[in-house]
Amino acid sequence: MAYENCSNEDIIRASNIIKKGGVVIFPAKSLYGIAVDAFNPDAVRRVFEIKKRAETNPLLVLIDDISQIKSLIKPVSAQDILPKSADILIKKFWPGNITLIFYANPSLPKELTAHTEKIGVRVPYQPIARALVKAVGRPITGTSANISGQIGCKEVSELSDEILGKVDLVLDGGKLAEGVGSTVVDVTCNPVKILREGNVAASEIFKALSGFY
Repeated sequence: MAYENCSNEDIIRASNIIKKGGVVIFPAKSLYGIAVDAFNPDAVRRVFEIKKRAETNPLLVLIDDISQIKSLIKPVSAQDILPKSADILIKKFWPGNITLIFYANPSLPKELTAHTEKIGVRVPYQPIARALVKAVGRPITGTSANISGQIGCKEVSELSDEILGKVDLVLDGGKLAEGVGSTVVDVTCNPVKILREGNVAASEIFKALSGFY
């Protein structure tokens, strides 16, 4: 399978770089993102340094399959991994444009969660992003490839030299489609809290959960 300007071989190469602690820029939904191994503290620190990101601002994580979530979140009970609300939203909206906030597994790098004890997780539907996570075989970061506070990039030509000079590889997926970011939903509270309304309207979230509350 080919992905615009990006081949299967490119994705395998990128995944190997990430596994070794490297940094890769990749096409996410509507912006290019920065991917590192979410379980590698040194790699996570590189993301903060590259973006000049405040250490109090956590990074969201991308996974390929719901089975990977077990290593990221704190189970709600001895019997259940997920809050019921999260289970409903996952079945309705993943893969897709909704990021869910959970209590983080205590074993995660504190740099990743910015000491908030919470973690944002999403299964992307963008083909290259999904293929990259699958090839790595473990969660990766999904933050945008720009200096914090600056505009995100929809194509490789828009990436700043400051960013490009500090990463190990760029996966070129061509110009990305217009769109807004994912909707961010905190499922650690009941009812859930919409932290950012994006591609999925808040009304759709609460409609999906209408039989739960």
